[in-house]
Amino acid sequence: MTMTVQESIEGTIAENTIVLFTKGDKDFPRCGWSKAVIEIFNEMGVEFTTVDILRDPEIRTALIAISDWPTTPQIFLKGEFIGGGDLVRELHARGELKPMVDAALEG
Repeated sequence: MTMTVQESIEGTIAENTIVLFTKGDKDFPRCGWSKAVIEIFNEMGVEFTTVDILRDPEIRTALIAISDWPTTPQIFLKGEFIGGGDLVRELHARGELKPMVDAALEG
């Protein structure tokens, strides 16, 4: 039985504590917002997974159906959608992101 793109995304979210859906990946971000979010998580020194939404146009459509969020990057912590690049940058600037990430990694 073939897995749908949405099922594959849901599996990735469930199997990884921190998932960033970005344009490009952690080694080669392909937009400023994706690069900024990747840099934040690199700065925190935590392991995370990136999924390049540019690989397959169906990824973006399926991701929007899951999160109900129209833009990327999209960040998931322990299966929970946290928000997009702007929100994550704000959380980081206020010092609120690191405790959220630490709690996700502990549990």
